[in-house]
Amino acid sequence: MWGNKDTRLVGIDKFGNKYFEKPSGTAGRTRWVEYADKKYYNASNVPPEWHGWLHYVTDHTAEQLEDLRPKRYGLEHQPNRTGEGEQYIYHSKGHVLSPNQRDWSRYDPWKKADAAPMS
Repeated sequence: MWGNKDTRLVGIDKFGNKYFEKPSGTAGRTRWVEYADKKYYNASNVPPEWHGWLHYVTDHTAEQLEDLRPKRYGLEHQPNRTGEGEQYIYHSKGHVLSPNQRDWSRYDPWKKADAAPMS
């Protein structure tokens, strides 16, 4: 944790990330996240309800927003797993590692035409 006796733990999300805040009026960063997984993390590990709090869109924490959330919401937030395994990586059709790689052999390479003799 970032050392400061004025720092307070605001909450912990369902992924185990911890959210901290320094009192307002303090110079520098006043809200931040400490990721649960120190080896693999990126911004998509932060659920939307905490993203708004981190970026000062709202002063409500995720627990406070949960009370306001409509009960008919659909899917739960999932972190972006791009690059985590071959099954998650997208390769375009022209990419060497693509399972649907195009067959480029049907194209003939360009050849320079012989110059016509000048008379």
